[in-house]
Amino acid sequence: MTLAPEGEPAGPVQWARDALRLRWKRRRTLWRSLRSRHQLDSVVDRTGAIRSGQILAFTTLRNEIDRLPHFMEHNRLLGVSHFLVVDNDSDDGSAEWLAEQPDVSLWSTGASYKASRFGVDWLGWLQMRHGHGHWCLTVDADELLLIPHWPQRTLSDLSAWLEERGDVAFGALMLDLYPKGPLAETDHRPGARPLETLAFFDAAPYRARRKAFEWNLWVQGGVRDRLFFADRPQQAPTLNKLPFIRWNRRYAYRNSTHSILPRHLNLSYDGPGDDRASGILLHTKFLPSAVERSVIEKRRREHFGSPGQYDAYYDAIAANPDLWTVDSVRLRDWRQLEELGLLSRGAWR
Repeated sequence: MTLAPEGEPAGPVQWARDALRLRWKRRRTLWRSLRSRHQLDSVVDRTGAIRSGQILAFTTLRNEIDRLPHFMEHNRLLGVSHFLVVDNDSDDGSAEWLAEQPDVSLWSTGASYKASRFGVDWLGWLQMRHGHGHWCLTVDADELLLIPHWPQRTLSDLSAWLEERGDVAFGALMLDLYPKGPLAETDHRPGARPLETLAFFDAAPYRARRKAFEWNLWVQGGVRDRLFFADRPQQAPTLNKLPFIRWNRRYAYRNSTHSILPRHLNLSYDGPGDDRASGILLHTKFLPSAVERSVIEKRRREHFGSPGQYDAYYDAIAANPDLWTVDSVRLRDWRQLEELGLLSRGAWR
C-alpha cells in the first residue's frame, strides 16, 4: 500500500491547478539542466561506446580517490556498463584516475556545487543527453547500492523484472554505516574497501511521511538523527532515494535523488516496511577522513541550502565522535536487512 500524501485528496479544480504548476516546475528544472551544460568541460568523452540496453551510472564528486576503486568495482559487478562522471574541482587525483578508466566519460567543472542544486543540474543534462531509454543508476561516490539477491542477481536481472511489471523506478533507503570507536582513530588503509572499516548501522527507528503537492517521501532516522539531530529531528538528513530509473528525457530529479518529477514516480517507494521490492544504499560517509572533511565542508558551505543551520552538525563530526552503541548492529547481507524491514525483495522471488 502506498503511503498517502499529507492533505490529499484534492478536488478536481485544485488537482488541475497542481498539475499545471508541476508541469511548469518540471520544465524550469529541465531548463536549468540544459543551461548548466555550459559549466561542464569535457575531459574524456567515450559515450560513443554506449550501446542500447546498457545500464549507465551517473555521479558527481569531489576528492573521492580513496573510495573510487571500490566504488567502480562494486558497480561494475552490479552490472553498470558505462559511468558518466562530473568532477567538481578535485585536487586529490580523482579526475586523473577516472580519465584512465576505459568505461568512464568525464566532465570537469569549477562551478558551485550548491548553485547547481548539489550537482543535480549537471547530471540532469547528462541524463537528458545520454540516459534516455536506459536504466540509469544515480549515486554519490560514498553510496553502494545493495539489491535483493545480490550477488547472485544484478541490475540487469532487476531491470528485466521491473520492466515485466511495468515499473520504471526502484527505491532505496540510505543506510549510514560507521565503525566502532572514534572516527579518526579507525584503522583504514587508503583505497581499502569501505565496508571493511564501516561495519555497523542503526536498525531503528526510522520514520516516514509523504508530502502533498509533489508526493515526495521523507524518511528520517538512523545514526545521524540519533546523534546529531536529537534536539531538532525535523532537520535530520533525508534517507529515501530513487537511485535506479528507466530514464526519460522529460524526467527531472528535484532534490538529489530524494524526489523526482513527474510526481507519480515518487510513489514507487514507501520507505522501510514497504512490501514492494526495494534496496539499500550503503552510505560510507564515516570513514576516518570524515573528521577533516567536515572542517573543510563547513568552510566551503556547499552542501546545504541553509548551511549556517548545520554548523553544529559539522562541529560534532569534527570533534571525532564514536557513533557506536550497544544497540548498533553489525552488517551481514541483504537477507539480514530484509529481516529488519529495511529492504524488501517484494514479489521478486
